[in-house]
Amino acid sequence: MHSAYPGRGLDSGTVTTSAAVPTDLLALDRQVCFALAVAAREVTAAYKPLLEPLGLTHPQYLVMLALWEASPVRAGDLARRLSLEPATLSPLLKRLETRGLVTRARDPRDERALAVTLTAQGTALRAEAERIPPAVVERLGMGLDELEHLRDSLTSLIAAARSGA
Repeated sequence: MHSAYPGRGLDSGTVTTSAAVPTDLLALDRQVCFALAVAAREVTAAYKPLLEPLGLTHPQYLVMLALWEASPVRAGDLARRLSLEPATLSPLLKRLETRGLVTRARDPRDERALAVTLTAQGTALRAEAERIPPAVVERLGMGLDELEHLRDSLTSLIAAARSGA
Protein backbone atom coordinates (compact mmCIF):
# COMPACT_ATOMS: atom_id res chain seq x y z
CA MET A 1 0.00 0.00 0.00
CA HIS A 2 1.26 3.54 -0.81
CA SER A 3 1.74 5.83 2.18
CA ALA A 4 1.21 9.58 2.22
CA TYR A 5 3.93 9.64 4.86
CA PRO A 6 7.06 7.67 3.87
CA GLY A 7 8.01 5.09 6.45
CA ARG A 8 4.50 4.92 7.90
CA GLY A 9 1.70 2.53 7.07
CA LEU A 10 -1.55 3.81 5.58
CA ASP A 11 -4.74 2.05 6.62
CA SER A 12 -8.20 3.49 5.91
CA GLY A 13 -7.30 7.10 6.58
CA THR A 14 -4.98 6.46 9.47
CA VAL A 15 -1.23 6.47 9.67
CA THR A 16 0.55 3.98 11.86
CA THR A 17 3.53 5.61 13.48
CA SER A 18 6.64 3.72 14.52
CA ALA A 19 5.04 3.24 17.94
CA ALA A 20 2.09 1.53 16.19
CA VAL A 21 -0.35 4.22 17.36
CA PRO A 22 -2.85 5.02 14.59
CA THR A 23 -3.14 8.71 13.77
CA ASP A 24 -6.13 10.20 11.96
CA LEU A 25 -4.94 11.90 8.75
CA LEU A 26 -7.88 14.30 9.00
CA ALA A 27 -7.33 15.40 12.60
CA LEU A 28 -7.57 19.18 12.59
CA ASP A 29 -4.44 19.67 14.67
CA ARG A 30 -2.40 17.63 12.14
CA GLN A 31 -3.30 19.94 9.25
CA VAL A 32 -0.59 22.31 8.03
CA CYS A 33 -3.28 24.54 6.51
CA PHE A 34 -4.99 24.93 9.89
CA ALA A 35 -1.76 25.77 11.72
CA LEU A 36 -0.85 28.31 9.03
CA ALA A 37 -4.30 29.92 9.09
CA VAL A 38 -4.36 30.28 12.88
CA ALA A 39 -0.74 31.48 13.01
CA ALA A 40 -1.40 34.08 10.30
CA ARG A 41 -4.49 35.34 12.14
CA GLU A 42 -2.69 35.52 15.51
CA VAL A 43 0.48 37.16 14.18
CA THR A 44 -1.58 39.70 12.22
CA ALA A 45 -3.51 40.45 15.42
CA ALA A 46 -0.19 41.05 17.21
CA TYR A 47 0.60 43.77 14.67
CA LYS A 48 -2.71 45.61 15.05
CA PRO A 49 -1.99 47.63 18.23
CA LEU A 50 1.50 48.42 16.96
CA LEU A 51 0.23 49.73 13.62
CA GLU A 52 -2.69 51.76 15.00
CA PRO A 53 -0.48 54.73 16.02
CA LEU A 54 0.79 54.84 12.42
CA GLY A 55 -2.77 54.79 11.11
CA LEU A 56 -2.08 51.64 9.08
CA THR A 57 -3.83 48.33 8.76
CA HIS A 58 -1.69 45.22 8.36
CA PRO A 59 -2.34 44.99 4.58
CA GLN A 60 -1.46 48.68 4.20
CA TYR A 61 1.73 48.08 6.22
CA LEU A 62 2.76 45.31 3.81
CA VAL A 63 2.21 47.67 0.87
CA MET A 64 4.32 50.33 2.57
CA LEU A 65 7.10 47.81 3.30
CA ALA A 66 7.26 46.96 -0.41
CA LEU A 67 7.24 50.65 -1.37
CA TRP A 68 10.01 51.47 1.11
CA GLU A 69 12.09 48.88 -0.78
CA ALA A 70 11.29 50.30 -4.23
CA SER A 71 9.43 53.44 -5.27
CA PRO A 72 8.22 54.34 -7.80
CA VAL A 73 6.93 50.97 -8.91
CA ARG A 74 4.25 49.87 -11.34
CA ALA A 75 1.07 48.76 -9.61
CA GLY A 76 1.17 45.40 -11.41
CA ASP A 77 4.72 44.76 -10.21
CA LEU A 78 3.72 45.77 -6.70
CA ALA A 79 0.77 43.36 -6.78
CA ARG A 80 3.11 40.54 -7.86
CA ARG A 81 5.64 41.45 -5.15
CA LEU A 82 2.89 41.27 -2.53
CA SER A 83 1.24 38.15 -4.02
CA LEU A 84 -2.02 40.08 -4.37
CA GLU A 85 -4.52 40.39 -7.15
CA PRO A 86 -4.54 43.89 -8.68
CA ALA A 87 -8.19 44.22 -7.66
CA THR A 88 -7.17 43.63 -4.03
CA LEU A 89 -4.25 46.06 -4.17
CA SER A 90 -6.22 48.91 -5.77
CA PRO A 91 -8.38 49.83 -2.73
CA LEU A 92 -5.32 49.61 -0.47
CA LEU A 93 -3.49 52.09 -2.70
CA LYS A 94 -6.54 54.34 -2.83
CA ARG A 95 -6.66 54.55 0.98
CA LEU A 96 -2.90 55.19 1.18
CA GLU A 97 -3.26 57.90 -1.46
CA THR A 98 -6.14 59.49 0.46
CA ARG A 99 -3.86 59.61 3.52
CA GLY A 100 -1.19 61.35 1.47
CA LEU A 101 1.32 58.49 1.72
CA VAL A 102 1.47 57.59 -1.98
CA THR A 103 0.56 58.99 -5.36
CA ARG A 104 -0.75 57.03 -8.32
CA ALA A 105 -0.23 58.28 -11.86
CA ARG A 106 -0.13 56.87 -15.36
CA ASP A 107 3.38 55.86 -16.40
CA PRO A 108 4.42 58.34 -19.13
CA ARG A 109 6.33 55.55 -20.91
CA ASP A 110 3.31 53.24 -20.90
CA GLU A 111 -0.13 54.81 -20.42
CA ARG A 112 -1.59 51.39 -19.55
CA ALA A 113 0.62 51.13 -16.45
CA LEU A 114 -0.02 52.89 -13.16
CA ALA A 115 3.06 54.13 -11.27
CA VAL A 116 2.89 54.16 -7.47
CA THR A 117 5.25 56.57 -5.73
CA LEU A 118 5.84 57.32 -2.07
CA THR A 119 5.22 60.91 -1.04
CA ALA A 120 7.51 62.72 1.39
CA GLN A 121 5.00 61.84 4.12
CA GLY A 122 5.07 58.17 3.09
CA THR A 123 8.85 58.15 3.11
CA ALA A 124 8.94 59.85 6.53
CA LEU A 125 6.58 57.23 7.98
CA ARG A 126 9.35 54.65 7.53
CA ALA A 127 11.27 56.10 10.50
CA GLU A 128 8.26 55.54 12.76
CA ALA A 129 7.69 52.05 11.35
CA GLU A 130 11.21 50.93 12.23
CA ARG A 131 10.03 50.25 15.78
CA ILE A 132 7.48 47.67 14.56
CA PRO A 133 9.72 44.62 13.85
CA PRO A 134 11.47 44.62 17.25
CA ALA A 135 8.13 45.18 18.99
CA VAL A 136 6.64 42.19 17.15
CA VAL A 137 9.60 40.01 18.13
CA GLU A 138 9.08 41.03 21.76
CA ARG A 139 5.31 40.52 21.57
CA LEU A 140 5.69 37.02 20.11
CA GLY A 141 8.19 36.03 22.79
CA MET A 142 10.33 34.00 20.40
CA GLY A 143 14.02 34.42 19.74
CA LEU A 144 15.16 36.22 16.61
CA ASP A 145 16.98 33.11 15.37
CA GLU A 146 13.82 31.03 15.81
CA LEU A 147 11.71 33.59 13.94
CA GLU A 148 14.24 33.84 11.11
CA HIS A 149 14.27 30.04 10.80
CA LEU A 150 10.45 30.04 10.74
CA ARG A 151 10.42 32.73 8.04
CA ASP A 152 12.91 30.75 5.96
CA SER A 153 10.83 27.57 6.34
CA LEU A 154 7.68 29.43 5.33
CA THR A 155 9.47 30.92 2.32
CA SER A 156 10.45 27.37 1.27
CA LEU A 157 6.87 26.20 1.82
CA ILE A 158 5.54 29.03 -0.37
CA ALA A 159 7.99 28.14 -3.14
CA ALA A 160 7.03 24.46 -2.92
CA ALA A 161 3.31 25.25 -3.01
CA ARG A 162 3.76 27.52 -6.02
CA SER A 163 5.79 24.94 -7.92
CA GLY A 164 3.37 22.13 -7.07
CA ALA A 165 6.24 20.11 -5.62
